Order: sequence, then C-alpha cells, then structure tokens
Amino acid sequence: MTQRTTPETTLDVTIDRIVGDGKGIGFANGKTVFVSRTAPGEHLRVRVIRESKNVVHAVPDKIYTASPMRITPEVEYEERAGVYDFIHIGYKDQLKLKVGMVEDALRRIAKLETVPEIDIVPSPDQFGYRSRAEFQVSVENGLVGYYAENSKTIIDIKRCPLCTDTVNMLLQTLRDDVEAGLVPAAAREYRAVATEFGTALEPTTTNRSGMLQQKVGEFEYRFTAESFFQANIPVAAELVKGVMQIATQARAENGYALDLYAGVGLFSLPLAKLFKRIIAVESHKPALGWLKDNLKHNGFTRSKEIGVPVEHWVNGDVSRYGKVALMVFDPPRTGAGDRAIQGMLKIAPAHIAAVSCDPATFARDIRGLLDGGYELVSVKAYDMFPQTHHVEMIAHLKRKEL
Repeated sequence: MTQRTTPETTLDVTIDRIVGDGKGIGFANGKTVFVSRTAPGEHLRVRVIRESKNVVHAVPDKIYTASPMRITPEVEYEERAGVYDFIHIGYKDQLKLKVGMVEDALRRIAKLETVPEIDIVPSPDQFGYRSRAEFQVSVENGLVGYYAENSKTIIDIKRCPLCTDTVNMLLQTLRDDVEAGLVPAAAREYRAVATEFGTALEPTTTNRSGMLQQKVGEFEYRFTAESFFQANIPVAAELVKGVMQIATQARAENGYALDLYAGVGLFSLPLAKLFKRIIAVESHKPALGWLKDNLKHNGFTRSKEIGVPVEHWVNGDVSRYGKVALMVFDPPRTGAGDRAIQGMLKIAPAHIAAVSCDPATFARDIRGLLDGGYELVSVKAYDMFPQTHHVEMIAHLKRKEL
C-alpha cells in the first residue's frame, strides 16, 4: 500500500529533470514529486506542501548532494519570493534547462517522436532587464513586494535585482507612498512601467493610464501601462526578428499576413512593412486603440484592425479577405485552445509563426496544428526572463501540401 503523505511530511528524493513550470521532478514512495528551486541530479530532503492522488508538490528542506549547476548568486535577493526560481542556477545551465523544458513538452504533450534541435537566444542582461513589474501591496502591514512561493503572503522587497534602475526607483516611490499614507487601503497590486519616453506607477485596477512610448527595433510603439508589452526590450527585438525570418519565407506565397492576439502591434508593424496587406485581431479595447494608433503613426494604411476575440473571428466567414500567406499568433499563457486552433485550420494559412510563453500550452497548440495538416519546420527559444523558469518560443509550421 502506498503511504499517504501529510503537509508535515518530509521525503528524500533525487531530481531527475526540470519540467515546464520550472520544478524538478523526482519519485518517492510510489509518487511523482515536484520540487521547486532545485536542479537535475540533486539528492535532497523535501517538505510536502500539498498532494493530489499520486502527485506530491514540495519545497526543498535539506540538500544532501547539490547539482553542479547550483551556484551562490552574487546579487542580493529575497529567497522566499517566488519570482527568483532559477537564480540558484548558473546562467548557461539556465539556458540548457529551458531548452530541455521545451523539448520535454514537445515530446510529452505534442507527442513528437523526433524533436527538432532548438537554439535559444540569451538575454544580453542577466539582471536589471525588467522594464515592467507588478508589486503586491499591504497598506495595513506596510509591505510592498512579491508573493512568497506557494503563498499569498507578501515578501517585502526593497530592491528587485531583475528590474531596471528606473523600475526600482518606482518601487521605492511606492514604498515611500505607502509609508506616507498616500496609497488607498483597498489597493492590493501596483504596476510599475519604465520606457524610453515615460514611466507609470499605478494600481492594476487603473484603466485610464497615461501614454508611454518604447522603440523596439526600427519601430516606435505607443501604449499605456494597462496594455501588455514585453518587459525585456532587447529580447523582444530578437523575438520580432525571429517572426520576421518566417515572414520573409512566407512572403513568397500569395496572400496577406494575419496577426492574431496582436496587442499594440509588436508584430503588426514589421509585418505591415513587409506585406502589402495585413489584418490584426485584438479583443482588448485599450490595446486595440493603440494598435490602430501605432499603425497609423508609423505610416501604415493598408491594414485592417478587428476588435473581437480571436476564437470568434477565426471561426467566422473570413474567406472574403482572400488567402493567408502568414498567420502569426501570440496568445496569453493559457494558449490559443482547441476552438481557436480549429478556426485557424479552416483559414489554412500557408505558413504559421506560433509564439508562446508557456511550453505546455505551446506544445498542445502545436499538436492541434500538426493534426490539422501542418508540419513543424523549426522551434526557437528566447530567454525573456533570466533567473526565472519562464521562456518564450517561436515555432514555424508549414502546410504540408506546399
């Protein structure tokens, strides 16, 4: 009989590998054990925090044998905060692990028998790269920082080593405002954004933000803090280059470019320069407004912006727009999902650039496209968030009959 653990239980486990959510996986007492803040090959005692069926989630309690990947970080950081979950691993090994996470998801979830070789683009800055962050606030307790791992407890942060100097200045401003009694008692979360032209420090409930402006590559983007924009600008520029490499190949086909989950136009602008016509779909109204503004501001008039949910639009009658040479989709972390994927298959673009920030949903969406008549040409990874388990990916898929 398998012994049932309790929240006070400790287990001895050896970490086999790191999986898609950044946790190490091992096995003990007939159970699969997921452990945060570990590295492959480590033998350790872990403390169970929750359990369901034959799966246990745990945190390190004592390391018996450390992995060669484990390092002592040279920067000061708050270990209890959940955001720094790869900071104990050397940077080159972080990159290897992230590639391995993508490969693991493609094998297990996309069911690929052969996984293509995956290159990863490193971040020029391993620290001080985040141009935006969200901070948790407790006015009652005078706390400003991040949630603790596996908890809603706020860990007080005086400085975040991942954020730019300007974002850290905004963090200090927020701390000063809390101390001075200037932050409403109901406030629970603030966002801090620093761009080339403008900063923002506001509750995440705000929906009337001031305009910000950021250059990525050759284009200038205008937006507000409430609209999503990538936090690591140099890597965002590399991400755009990756999509445009696929776009250059797709341009040989007749048709237009389709940008789904377009946001404020990170990909729409360079696509509009390359293609005679583009259609961009974005359901978030503030982002849609800036998408239209950015295309107009950069002189692109041969575009159509549509403000409906992607899964609705792709399943409607879009045949009147003609053939799609390239479809780009960059959904939220939850992925596109089956309904959106089925609609994409009806549109039947010649080439697809699938962009994602989650290996599991990325692999699931890829599987749907493969089942619908596409072949996987390549996969590339981008290290948008060093010192964390997060990784960005682009897959190039091509319709088989081409």
